[in-house]
Amino acid sequence: MGSIASNQFPTHAGKTLQTVDATDPTISADKLEAILHRDGAFIVKNLVPKELCEQIRKDLRPSFETDIVDESGFFPTTTKRAFSILAKSDACIDLVVNPLFQNLAAKILTSHYTYWEGQKQLTVSGKPQIATVVGFRVEPGGKQQALHRDDADYHTRNCDMPVMLGCVTALTKTTKANGATIIIPQSHLWGPDRCPLDEEAIPAELDVGDAAIFFGNVYHAGGGNVTKDEARETIGVFMCKGTLRQEENMFLELPPEMAKERNFSPQLLRLLGYGVCAPALGLYKYKDPMESVFGIIDEHTIRK
Repeated sequence: MGSIASNQFPTHAGKTLQTVDATDPTISADKLEAILHRDGAFIVKNLVPKELCEQIRKDLRPSFETDIVDESGFFPTTTKRAFSILAKSDACIDLVVNPLFQNLAAKILTSHYTYWEGQKQLTVSGKPQIATVVGFRVEPGGKQQALHRDDADYHTRNCDMPVMLGCVTALTKTTKANGATIIIPQSHLWGPDRCPLDEEAIPAELDVGDAAIFFGNVYHAGGGNVTKDEARETIGVFMCKGTLRQEENMFLELPPEMAKERNFSPQLLRLLGYGVCAPALGLYKYKDPMESVFGIIDEHTIRK
């Protein structure tokens, strides 16, 4: 099959971000997936309780206050970050395993593959894993980040997409003025030659506990904070396909000894990448690390 010419891709930028409410009983993963395929992003109200966000803020405060400037320049000097936060905050864990987000990530990013092993045809599935989890504080005077696609780390082509799903949750009220994440709706449909323009981006303004959920190939950026005394804080959870290398090296951030000490659940361990993506990605001593490292044998354990 030949490649698609660049001029055959859509170039239109959407004008609005649809908003849904996590408490709406009619909301389903199917409906949210349809919005994502159309717009590439949406806002979800009331994703998590405000009390959970306040606890995360308390837990991350020391990390924000000790962060150093990003020497690469990708993050402006007024943006503070918090890393390895699942080792520091049970509340962050509760956010990561949020059912609405994880069910949507599983629906969109689970890969299905059929292959031959000798004369036997097998079909396997690979569930998504955490690419990275990071907290952000954009302080007054902060400059806008450059518009970008998160999945650039994976050298993606349009035929590969989507390979990532992001969820940025507001720990404080986020507005256009204090640096809310800006997003270009429908930019996930663009080809590789379409340049994103700042004036096309829409601020995802959120109350505490709301979130912006978007494909990894949607152009977005941290907004500029033009206020004088108002920092905005968010936490980003980014998922990727289970067949891909994670952006953040979770085995160094959260090594087995720490995971055991924190008594991470089997669900979280697998989200961190400690499980095997069938048929055999991620083996340790030719066994599923869930068994060989953590002694967990359940219906999801891969037995070779």
